[in-house]
Amino acid sequence: MSRIAKNPIKISKDVECSFTNGIFSAKGKLGQIAINVHPNFNVNINGDEVKVLPIDEVNIDPKWGTTRALIANSINGVTNGFTKTLELNGTGYRASVSGSKLKLELGYSHDINFDIPSDVKIECPKQNIIKLSSINKEKLGAAAAKIRSYRKPEPFKGKGIKYVDEFIYRKEGKKK
Repeated sequence: MSRIAKNPIKISKDVECSFTNGIFSAKGKLGQIAINVHPNFNVNINGDEVKVLPIDEVNIDPKWGTTRALIANSINGVTNGFTKTLELNGTGYRASVSGSKLKLELGYSHDINFDIPSDVKIECPKQNIIKLSSINKEKLGAAAAKIRSYRKPEPFKGKGIKYVDEFIYRKEGKKK
């Protein structure tokens, strides 16, 4: 039995939720998200709380907690949104946004042009800081991971793209 899935999800007054034909949709001040809910579960919306309930009480599907977390993330996304911040460490490493592309200069012989996904907003307050924000947590994490994969931080000097709250374990290097 899942302990997380039993908990109800609190919703504020400015969020409208609906569940029809296996699709849960949440609409808030930041936008709207629709999620396909697994057919083994039913979503009950009562006033200011949402509950995910299994259809079969005897054989409960292990995806119960995951389904509840996805619905909670969608509600949180349309009310508050999600943000991630990336930091570029290295001489000459810089980022800039032009239109729907993120231009990255990462010490390669060529610049990298990253196409910004439609649901994700990217801004560069400084040359070495990239701020990503979105209402969809999954697409935000995927975009941040893709940008980070262009130059992962290395353990000797710490050069590369890292999350702001990430700690890079440093190695000592060769000795003579």
